[in-house]
Amino acid sequence: MINNREDLEKIGLKVTGLTALNKEALEKYEEAGRIASKVRERMKGFVKEGMRIIEICEKAEEAIRRMGGEPAFPCNVSVNEVAAHYTSPPGDERIIPKGSVVKIDIGVHVDGYIADTAVTVCFNSDYEDMVQASHVALETAIRTIRPGISTSELGSKIQSVIESRGFKPISNLTGHQIGRYMIHAGKSLPNVSHISFRKIHEGEVYAIEPFVTTLEAEGRVTEGDESHIFRFLKRKNVRLRESKNLLRFIERNFKTLPFAERWLKKYGSIDLYKPAFTELLESKCLIAYPVFIEESGKWVVQSEHTVYIDKDGAVVLT
Repeated sequence: MINNREDLEKIGLKVTGLTALNKEALEKYEEAGRIASKVRERMKGFVKEGMRIIEICEKAEEAIRRMGGEPAFPCNVSVNEVAAHYTSPPGDERIIPKGSVVKIDIGVHVDGYIADTAVTVCFNSDYEDMVQASHVALETAIRTIRPGISTSELGSKIQSVIESRGFKPISNLTGHQIGRYMIHAGKSLPNVSHISFRKIHEGEVYAIEPFVTTLEAEGRVTEGDESHIFRFLKRKNVRLRESKNLLRFIERNFKTLPFAERWLKKYGSIDLYKPAFTELLESKCLIAYPVFIEESGKWVVQSEHTVYIDKDGAVVLT
């Protein structure tokens, strides 16, 4: 089971040796990765049944800032059939249910250079094998990815590992290439067999994240009714002066990276920003990320690391 950089070294996966990017960029990717790894491990031990989800989100984001990074996106705490994109809205009263599986997805950036990592905390013994399957699939993908390999070959390998253990990959959630200030920077890494001629190249950075569900599940996610993560999209003419001010605040503070409504408390009270925030969403100056839910309501687990591709293969940053 991959838990941290030391565990990766024990199984022979490289965590040093970056060469193809410029030195400054490499150092910032590595620093973001170190912070993300530390915060992930802390949160893994911090999460408890009955705990408020907002406490987890804010604890992780505070730790990232305290260590010298910035959140690359709001901490995701996605429970059971919720596969991704749940972060607490302001005043969230939801808690971690007993006997649940909890995906904690953390992103860190240092000057826009991003590391993305996730772990599943399992409070239900019935799902421990499924969590282990996601770990093994991630470990296999890290060993497999290299310059010249196609994304289709990598996806087939991930799917084969997951299915060999009696589970099913989520077909429409993927790993992704990472760029400066861009969580999704072009190429996707599906966790299933697919037709693609796109190849992996030296010098690229990827988040690899197998999502795994039960064999009887649909194996796809659908958009839920809620959205609590947002991103600046474009400047447009808006009616309210406060909307213009808020949009400038969002662009200046978050750039092209996702943010949570909780973070707008730095701008002012909810009574001040809410009408402006609503107008920015309606005018499509901002986009919202819906919560993703497994289509048949089955539970989902996730494991994730960010890797840099050097001439020999994957260098794990997280």
